[in-house]
Amino acid sequence: MKTSLETLKGLARSLTVDLPIKTFNQKTDKILQKMASQVNIDGFRKGKVPVSVVRKRFGGNASSDAINEIVNETLTDALTQVKATPVAQPVISKVDSEDERNLSYTVEFEVFPEIEVADFSKLTIGQTKVEITKADEQKTLDGLKEQLTEYKAVKRNSKTGDRLSIDFKGLIDGETFEGGEAKDFKIVLGKGSMIKGFEEGLMDATPNSALALDLTFPKDYHMDKLAGKAVTFEININEVASPKKLKLDAAFAEKFGEKDIDALKVSMKAQMKIEIDGRIGHLNKNAIFDVLSEANQFDVPQSSIDNEAQNLLKEMKERMQQQGLPAQDEMPASAFNDEAQRRVKLGLLVNQISSDNKLSASMEQIDAKLQEMSQAYGEDAQKMIDFYNQDPARKSSIELLVVEKMVQDLILDKAKVAFKQKKFQEITQ
Repeated sequence: MKTSLETLKGLARSLTVDLPIKTFNQKTDKILQKMASQVNIDGFRKGKVPVSVVRKRFGGNASSDAINEIVNETLTDALTQVKATPVAQPVISKVDSEDERNLSYTVEFEVFPEIEVADFSKLTIGQTKVEITKADEQKTLDGLKEQLTEYKAVKRNSKTGDRLSIDFKGLIDGETFEGGEAKDFKIVLGKGSMIKGFEEGLMDATPNSALALDLTFPKDYHMDKLAGKAVTFEININEVASPKKLKLDAAFAEKFGEKDIDALKVSMKAQMKIEIDGRIGHLNKNAIFDVLSEANQFDVPQSSIDNEAQNLLKEMKERMQQQGLPAQDEMPASAFNDEAQRRVKLGLLVNQISSDNKLSASMEQIDAKLQEMSQAYGEDAQKMIDFYNQDPARKSSIELLVVEKMVQDLILDKAKVAFKQKKFQEITQ
């Protein structure tokens, strides 16, 4: 067997393999003989069809099958010979079986990039810190109170803290815009949930009255087609309701599964820490990997990008299905190429760094990570742990997370780190 490896564009490679033609002829003859014992052809008894007749009828099919078998039997050795490791299954691009002496086939594939990781000590990485304050705890407790707050209709004019039930219609140039109309819409005055001027215009409003507000959408409004536009809201005040006073007692705590207020506060603080640790961890990981990715430029296999883009599209469709939203069947996987490329590149970098530094996760570290992750599941924590322990593939994903964290710690230990303090509400809102 003779091999020849050619470098195409980027990571693409072309491998040509030459074999004695007799290998092809013998394989083809064997396939034809097997066909002759199995096929039904008019004028011949089954199993008695001459090979020459089968060759005329099925010679093309036999040749194709022979080539596929030869490729399957020889490709691994051929790749070993040229020291090439394909990213994905090589594709046959050319076959020449007409030569009297040789059978030649060519396959094309991509290889993994050779990565020489940049010096960590030359990297500057920003990291975020958050301290949970008493004010943060109070605001979270107020949020729990709000969940249980009941409102009673009143006949007085509205004020801060009241909940109004309104019908409204938003008009731009005299036309209602998409999403600009609602019936029996509930709004609590003072929450700042609408654009500037909306809630202010509802202060001191009378039940069962109507009013109009001339406002302007902010220039940085999240919907570009509305940003900076003048709008008139025609509003009917259906009801003004005042919040009932709520006692922070054992009955209140029991609504959240705790025996008393002290236990509720302990549980609340623990959940706040879990939430902020998760969000900060995500932010800081992205900050590390963004700098790492920028500092290491190399080609990424397109086949890996395509595969990851398909995974991202599948994940999006599954999320939409869970939320009861219509599937985006017309969206191509290529729409996710940028994020797919980022993920693949970071995966290659993490693998290279862990390999260079001989980083691996112990079973104790994997179990500890599972325990940490399970805290967010409350009473279902053990079910979550069992779910991952029951499937080696699932548990392997936890191992990858542990190694990924080891890589992050290694980088932070050697890089220049700039810490920035942020408030709890900045991260959680």
